[in-house]
Amino acid sequence: MERVDYLVIGAGAVGMAFVDTLIAEDPEATVLIVDRHAVPGGHWNDAYPFVRLHQPSAFYGVESLELGRGEIDRSGPNEGYYELAGCAEVLAYYERVMREFIDSGRVTFWPMTDYREGRCIGILSGDERRVEATKRVVDTTYFDTQVPATHKPRFTIEPGTPFMPTGELPDLVRKPDAVPSHFVVLGGGKTAMDTAGWLLGNGVAPERMTWVRPRDSWLINRRYTQPGLEFFEGTIDFQSALMRAAITADTVADYFLELEQGGHMLRLDPDVQPTKFFFATISEGEVEALRAVENVIRGSRVTRIAPGLIDTQDGAHSVPEDALFIDCTASAVADKDSVPVFQDGKIVVQALFAPLVVFGAALTAWIEVHRDDDNARNALAQPIAVRQGCAAYLTATLGNLTNRMRWAREPDLAAWLGRSRLDPAARTIAKVQAERPELLAALGDYRTLAKQGVPALMQLIQDARED
Repeated sequence: MERVDYLVIGAGAVGMAFVDTLIAEDPEATVLIVDRHAVPGGHWNDAYPFVRLHQPSAFYGVESLELGRGEIDRSGPNEGYYELAGCAEVLAYYERVMREFIDSGRVTFWPMTDYREGRCIGILSGDERRVEATKRVVDTTYFDTQVPATHKPRFTIEPGTPFMPTGELPDLVRKPDAVPSHFVVLGGGKTAMDTAGWLLGNGVAPERMTWVRPRDSWLINRRYTQPGLEFFEGTIDFQSALMRAAITADTVADYFLELEQGGHMLRLDPDVQPTKFFFATISEGEVEALRAVENVIRGSRVTRIAPGLIDTQDGAHSVPEDALFIDCTASAVADKDSVPVFQDGKIVVQALFAPLVVFGAALTAWIEVHRDDDNARNALAQPIAVRQGCAAYLTATLGNLTNRMRWAREPDLAAWLGRSRLDPAARTIAKVQAERPELLAALGDYRTLAKQGVPALMQLIQDARED
């Protein structure tokens, strides 16, 4: 029997952020990380190669090491905004972080290993090792992130149908004879948007594309999610807009329309009312480019595909016989109820500030080290339930605000947040106070609005539940 202070299940973004803060705050802690992948990075190992972060690199990764160069993109769809790391960059980053963990002498990594209730089983060898975590088992798999490469479609694929997950699209460079006359993008989420954008960016004419989009989504305007003092007023304006919309809106649908009027929320089709939301963030330039795809099938899910044919719940649709169907239907995170973060002998890492899960993981580690009992820990670590849908955004917004108020009442925690690289709010505000105090007027306006906005937000949530 091997012993370690903490056994962490998962070497993905959440697990790495937790361990980084844990060993920084507790200089004696020893950690074993087990993961089914051969290298750290979690679902990034399975992601499509052209995927990029939705949020700036500045808000991702681990506390101790910055991801990216902290620069603003000068070209491309993200022009004018802070850089968004791509798949290869993220994986290289996590390999570097893991090397530093191991070099510390306090972290061990067992790749290609399955964890089953105290047993660590080598996936290739079948060898079993028993491990006792003397303090906690840390489960970082709560989100169970799905990507097209690991997802099983829920529709029938008839034999002979040209079909692939989106991650295989770049492989067409090695198969020029297999390039189709037409592409069919299946799915309405951010993966589908990335895929359509990638095809357009690589010269595929919009008329050579069909997009099956069962539900349209509201999208956060990336303009208002930027780090840096030059974007501070816009960021605070977004937070104020969330309060103003709560005060003036009568329904959840009205809430999003209010945010759209101020440019804070976007949608692909101005004539279609979105019914979906899951924190997808996009630039106005990307939206404009995606609107070029006019052949969109809406309103129902795909039930079957065959050469030249798409069957949906509403009927059949024809496409060219050689059309390539691209699967973008994986739901990144399934709807889940929250559970207590700190349990007897166990930590279940969850979102404490949606959607910034790595920030929540780092904060969870800080709370583990600096609070003495699980009641006190759980009082500070109130998880935000992971749910899709427009009403769920209001609940998450309220949860974020409530958690912020709890943390502000703890001086040591507030001080750590002011230094946190992964916290988009506290460190920026601290920097404004030090370098540009005149910008704090915008923050005062927000606080005034919040006094009315929070009760209004609670009422909107209650009305949505009763409906």
